[in-house]
Amino acid sequence: MNADCLALIAGCVARRTTPAAQAFLAAAGREIGGNSGNGVEPVRLAQLLALASRHVRSTQALDPLPQEREAALGAGFDPSRWGVLDALRIVLFLTWSRSAPAAGVEAAFHHCLRFADLGEQCALYRSLPLLADGERFLASAAQGCRSNSRALFEAVACDSPYPARHFGDTAWRQLVIKAIFIDAPVWRVTGLDARLSPELARMALDLHDERRSAGRVTPPALWLCLGAHGGARGVRSLREALGSEPPHAPWAAAWALARAGAHDEALAWLAGPPEVEPRVKLDPALALALHRRDYSQQAFGHLAHHFSKVAP
Repeated sequence: MNADCLALIAGCVARRTTPAAQAFLAAAGREIGGNSGNGVEPVRLAQLLALASRHVRSTQALDPLPQEREAALGAGFDPSRWGVLDALRIVLFLTWSRSAPAAGVEAAFHHCLRFADLGEQCALYRSLPLLADGERFLASAAQGCRSNSRALFEAVACDSPYPARHFGDTAWRQLVIKAIFIDAPVWRVTGLDARLSPELARMALDLHDERRSAGRVTPPALWLCLGAHGGARGVRSLREALGSEPPHAPWAAAWALARAGAHDEALAWLAGPPEVEPRVKLDPALALALHRRDYSQQAFGHLAHHFSKVAP
């Protein structure tokens, strides 16, 4: 764990908390900072993580400034959707771990996770990309991905480079498909674009076919899993989706068709037949995205946000 990361997060916390909360953090830091792995046992660390909720509201968003987020992204993590309480707990755990032996950090992580409430568990999972030798925590990360709690799943899967960095191919594909299945924001699964594959595309298309056979709607984010790997089957499915009506979100299929390489076909669909009103006037955000040829997962996220606000 880079000391600069700890200083950055601690600074964000200090600028958003009361003097009482800052005093708690300072006292806890003095208690655990010099005794990691010796005087302070994991049970005490777990207690401090729980006590943090007395000093910061669980609903208070961290809301990092642009320069803070840029610095965090440069350091390899994204705190955009953290709460201040998340950040405070992460500071406590990272402070403890700085001088603890590797085995001690792993044991403390498992102990704290075992006795944590939902908020504490989310904070611990969000700390994963900041911990050294991250592969040691794969079993815990996998446990979070299997959870029925969407909050826990997203704490592992979204806005974190940890899964893309450490998950094997099978675990990675399972994570992405589960994100689609539970309607989590797939575009926030860091590294998705870089780890697209024919097998992931096949799994996504199988899920699409299952939903269609059952008369259910295909989540728009499913098409993110294709890229150039869907082949003829993927293109055929996208063309079929273009003829659908809301709530089937044909805008997502048009974007994905362009992402698969059929840019001109997607633009032609957007314009519509000459005798009818051009779709460009109805979907300016999609038109702009297609003309920019930005087919990144982040671009899809912006479109998903736009269409969620304009949907009837």
